[in-house]
Amino acid sequence: MRLDVPPGAEMGAARPATVPMVDSFGRHIHYLRVSVTDRCDFRCIYCMSETMSFLPRQDLLSLEELDRLCSAFVVKGVRRLRLTGGEPLVRRDVMTLIASLSRHLVTGALEELTLTTNGSRLATFAAALAGSGVRRVNVSLDTRNPDTFRAITRGGGLETVQAGIKAARAAGLKVKINTVALKGINDGEIEELIRWAHGEGMDLTLIEVMPLGEVAGDRLDQYLPLSLVRARLAQRFTLTDIAHRTGGPARYVQVAETGGRLGFITPLSHNFCESCNRVRVTCTGTLFLCLGQEDAADLRAPLRASAGDDLLHAAIDAAIAKKPKGHDFVIDRQRSEPALGRHMSVTGG
Repeated sequence: MRLDVPPGAEMGAARPATVPMVDSFGRHIHYLRVSVTDRCDFRCIYCMSETMSFLPRQDLLSLEELDRLCSAFVVKGVRRLRLTGGEPLVRRDVMTLIASLSRHLVTGALEELTLTTNGSRLATFAAALAGSGVRRVNVSLDTRNPDTFRAITRGGGLETVQAGIKAARAAGLKVKINTVALKGINDGEIEELIRWAHGEGMDLTLIEVMPLGEVAGDRLDQYLPLSLVRARLAQRFTLTDIAHRTGGPARYVQVAETGGRLGFITPLSHNFCESCNRVRVTCTGTLFLCLGQEDAADLRAPLRASAGDDLLHAAIDAAIAKKPKGHDFVIDRQRSEPALGRHMSVTGG
């Protein structure tokens, strides 16, 4: 399968950037997260319902359209591009998209091309990812206990993810572990997860559960404020705030006892909206300007309306101008229903 590449791109030519994307609050948008599929081979209890209804395949953008859409954002100043899902590696022929997008790394137009994965297919694709210019991946892993892992993922196999992490590191990929903190489920493992990840030379980021989509049970029963987690960890570790950033919302500390970095993503206990540099595009071409708001723009129509990108660029510009100041995530007994109806797998992690 071959993707159609814009004229000149096959020779490594970079188109000049247009006016950088700056929203009405003065935030420069240079980080794009693109969901290539809403499908996943796990059914994590905080992310999906057990019986998910996925989008019809014909509703998804083709790989060629995803390439053109991502490339339009690169022309407009996006420097970091992360592919997400669902699980991105379950998308058929996704490596052709990744290989094609890597041309923007060659030209220098893109600083980083990476992805977030559950690790289930990393053993198969790690070498190809490294060969396409991917230098690091985020692997979602909430526990190292096989039984707890099966419970969280509703049937996933921990050994498959462990093999994927091993393969990724063997291929030369830098791995960061993402762990959703879940009250009463993995809160007793967090210290051990930190020691394990840092002992293997991997950063670890803790994430608060987000109130997106209907899932089984009450999210308030899952919610564990990271302010509380950090206070507990500070009793066992020496935590020093550092300026390290990876382009996303995590705030990092150095852990003196392990020598590793620990990140905190706190959309509920301490939001990070004032410095948001990100937008998200779904696999159907919907641009979401904020993870926690419904503000969105249809990019599929202008994408398909013309062989040129003028309409697409105009639609992107109009949307960025309407990017909201921040989200309204709240989770308490008075508002235990999801903040938004769409699941995390639809928007992209």
